[in-house]
Amino acid sequence: MEDILDLYHEPYDPMRPIVCFDEATKQLIRSLRTALPMKPGQLQRYDYEYERLGSANIFMFCEPLAGWRHVKVTDQRTMIDYAHCMKYLVDEKYPNVEIIRVVQDNLNTHTPASLYKAFPPEEAHRILQRLKFHYTPKHGSWLNIAEIELSVLSSQCLNRRIDNKVFLIKEITAWNDDRNNKAKVVDWQFTTEDARIKLKRLYPSFHS
Repeated sequence: MEDILDLYHEPYDPMRPIVCFDEATKQLIRSLRTALPMKPGQLQRYDYEYERLGSANIFMFCEPLAGWRHVKVTDQRTMIDYAHCMKYLVDEKYPNVEIIRVVQDNLNTHTPASLYKAFPPEEAHRILQRLKFHYTPKHGSWLNIAEIELSVLSSQCLNRRIDNKVFLIKEITAWNDDRNNKAKVVDWQFTTEDARIKLKRLYPSFHS
């Protein structure tokens, strides 16, 4: 936990960006009856009947100090999908930086092994040389700012029924572009010192 908190309070360094990474699932749902339109003071209303049409995976990249995020929609979230996300960071988003510090949770796909599964050894090694992973602790996913961005995405864009991947990508892209154009940064306030006081119960007990 303290590793992540210390990282968030480092000054911005464009040559050593801090990128938070997370993922979520969006159920694709089709209403079986036409929704009632919005009225003044009343939201659009859906009938309880619906049809499940599978799901889509959403990868969220977020550089909180730069006000940048990138959302990628995929059919699944396998080791291969994860590996290509890391390759995107290295080769497309940050080709000229010294190192990319990646904050992520401990999912079994979030490992160097995923890179070796997706690419030849020399390619996997090349990508990993440009990455440094910082893992949130167990039950500490709230420390990942990408999780906050996913929550914002859900409340501002995905809090309704969407029935196909094409429309989902269109809506997410519009949200992503708008948020990046506004350069929405994250001012993280919770410090290591705060944690030692407010989360004291999570620390080991020492007896002299």
